[in-house]
Amino acid sequence: MQKWYSIFHKSTGLSPYVWVVFYILPFYFIFRSSSTYQVVSGIVMIMLFFVCYVLSFISKGWLVYFWTSVQIVVSITMTLLFGYVYFALFLAFFIGNIQNRVGFFTLYSIHLLTTIVSINYVLLSRNPVFISQLPFVLVSMIAVVLLPVTTYNRNNQDKLQGQLEDANKRISELVKLEERQRIARDLHDTLGQKLSLIGLKSDLASKLIHKNPAQAVVEIGDVRRTARSALKEVREMVTEMRGIRLEEELIRIRQFLQAAEIDFLLEGNPKLTNTSLITENVLSMCIKEAVTNVVKHSNAMACWIMIQPSRTDLTITVKDNGTGISGDNIYSKGHGLQGMRERLEFVNGTMDIVKGGGTTLVIRVPNAFKQPVKEETT
Repeated sequence: MQKWYSIFHKSTGLSPYVWVVFYILPFYFIFRSSSTYQVVSGIVMIMLFFVCYVLSFISKGWLVYFWTSVQIVVSITMTLLFGYVYFALFLAFFIGNIQNRVGFFTLYSIHLLTTIVSINYVLLSRNPVFISQLPFVLVSMIAVVLLPVTTYNRNNQDKLQGQLEDANKRISELVKLEERQRIARDLHDTLGQKLSLIGLKSDLASKLIHKNPAQAVVEIGDVRRTARSALKEVREMVTEMRGIRLEEELIRIRQFLQAAEIDFLLEGNPKLTNTSLITENVLSMCIKEAVTNVVKHSNAMACWIMIQPSRTDLTITVKDNGTGISGDNIYSKGHGLQGMRERLEFVNGTMDIVKGGGTTLVIRVPNAFKQPVKEETT
């Protein structure tokens, strides 16, 4: 986790070192002084500022603020003693690269205040060297005000742009992953039942080929038709998401269960009037998956599907008299049940599984909202 005193971008390029060229200027102001003590102290402060400036870029944490504070003190001293205000430009550039918001505004305020105070003091003392360069001092003052803010905003924009690019890449990856999962669910739901039916019909045909060749031919014909139907559904799924009516799906489910020698009992009207097409499509897929699981895993002799509409929602129950589901984490048994639950969540539906005396699957989805019809006035 990034600490509160984290400072700047990992790379500032050559910008900090370009400013070093301007270190020749303070020597001009220092050597104009007649006092040897002032010359020596000025050189020491220049070297100190240079060392602190480099250390502030390579240090981390509280040391950055310490070295910057030393630079501010040196800049004020150079302004007061020699009329050299241009160290403030170095500091303005450096402070603008601080990323921490609190640290930036604190140093920016201190630097701006101390620079204004020191400049006004030198002006009041009527330093002739300082007054002679007044236009450059005003330009430097404007830079001290604007340069940190401009640099800070530019760095933040670059950072946000980088975060935006990373977020877009992540979103793109998530979209691809979700699309792969959707295709996997669609293929599982679409082909699972058909391939199971083909397997059952093929096994039945192999048993009948010697006992009842005519019936075996009929079963092989069913296999051929089922294979063609599966191919057609795959093609339709690739081109676009095809809406499946529950009434049509129940016809295929009846054929599927008959081929598996499982009795099928239907209660309720499969023609849904208060259910949207997308919800009906999801229900068809879920019931198809549920029946496929009954055939594959339950060893059941009968399967019931009960359709119970109400004023607010629709309940569909799929029940079998097989061996039931063992274990507690039933959703870890395979991708089928998990895929059903994810599909139902998309249409605000729910799914409950009741174990005991076989398996009972209870699916509930809300009814489609319909605008009330206004009576025509005559």
